[in-house]
Amino acid sequence: MDAIVRRTEEFLHRWSVTPHAIDMDTCCDRFLAEMERGLCTRGDGTLAMIPTYTSADAAIQSGKSVIVLDAGGTNFRTCLVTFDEHAVPVISDFKKSGMPGVKTEVSAQAFFSALADDVERLIDKSDLIGFCFSYAAEITADHDGIPLVFSKEIKAPEVIGMPVGRSLLEELARRGHDVSRKKVAVVNDTVATLLAGKAASRNTQYDGYIGFILGTGTNTAYVEDNLRIGKLPSAQLGSQIINVESGNYDLVPGELDRRFINSTKSPAVYHFEKMISGAYLGSFAQVVLAQAISEGLFSDTFANRFAQMEPLNTTRMSHYLEMPHNPEYALVACLGSEEDATALYVILDAIIARAAKLTAVNLSAAVLKSGAGRNPRYPVCINADGTTYYKTENLQRYTELFLTEYLQHQRHRYVRFVRIDDSPVLGAAVAGLSIA
Repeated sequence: MDAIVRRTEEFLHRWSVTPHAIDMDTCCDRFLAEMERGLCTRGDGTLAMIPTYTSADAAIQSGKSVIVLDAGGTNFRTCLVTFDEHAVPVISDFKKSGMPGVKTEVSAQAFFSALADDVERLIDKSDLIGFCFSYAAEITADHDGIPLVFSKEIKAPEVIGMPVGRSLLEELARRGHDVSRKKVAVVNDTVATLLAGKAASRNTQYDGYIGFILGTGTNTAYVEDNLRIGKLPSAQLGSQIINVESGNYDLVPGELDRRFINSTKSPAVYHFEKMISGAYLGSFAQVVLAQAISEGLFSDTFANRFAQMEPLNTTRMSHYLEMPHNPEYALVACLGSEEDATALYVILDAIIARAAKLTAVNLSAAVLKSGAGRNPRYPVCINADGTTYYKTENLQRYTELFLTEYLQHQRHRYVRFVRIDDSPVLGAAVAGLSIA
């Protein structure tokens, strides 16, 4: 087996599909430079670095309820959240509906009418509304959100540029509800994830907080000193959460990456997301395996069977690494020899390992930029969310290994991962309470 392993590793190195192709220092420095560019000038660089006007230090008010809306992916969730005297959240009146604009294009009026249909039943239960809006949006100083672009197949072009909080309240007012006392706080899902980590850490002392999502897509949020946000209209004391929009970081490690990116729907944007997220890892593996087949790394049997298989996705890629002998898995059924099996494992594992190292670059840059985590007794809390991070074989383990090696051993910064259920809902509740 040594011969096929060596041949496979030589192939991977030649095409930069290996964690060794990523230099942590170089990549972190570039990532940090892009963060600085985005903080200084609106529209400069590939990281939007969106100010949220939301502090991570908001106190949780016990006994006070907040209406929570969670618009993410294809679902729209509504509920009421109340924190008890021990700051433990209680979720009630939960309802899940489909997001408007998934199946067919909708007008702005139809979009906000559909949201109001679900909010109406809760509107008299609180004057505070926390709205987790999981799409790229500019956040205004009064905590509203203005969509910049819709992803995740939402088709509602008229809503782009409209303040979603105010527009929802206007629709409720048209239906006869008194909304004069209602306040809405719109936050990105990554910001909500950070706030949920903060809310859940009441018994642990942390030096800083990061919200991180790695699922279908990816994004990061961290806390920044206001005096370092050059694009704010006026410098103020204190700090606020920054939505990095890290998936748009411009990185193309090798020629196969460029080939893959050029095949995607929007090849000019979100390069980093296409290197690490669940929507793309399997499709990228398809490109790598096709190249390996063309170079004779696999048997004719594997090549013929692979050509007949439906396109690879991240789940089937992970399944092979989890159970490489399971005959029910499509990739196992493609194998023609033990050499095929070994080469396939080495290639898929390398793709995951490289994605993990890039994930570690992202998180390291956020920790370093925050300035926190210098004392191991007071680490940075990273609330990580997303099925790709937790369910893709070896991704979480490799990420934490790279972080320990680089961030802790070389940079002497310390982190602790947490996993908070219902993070978008809980974080949106905290955001809503913060504007009381």
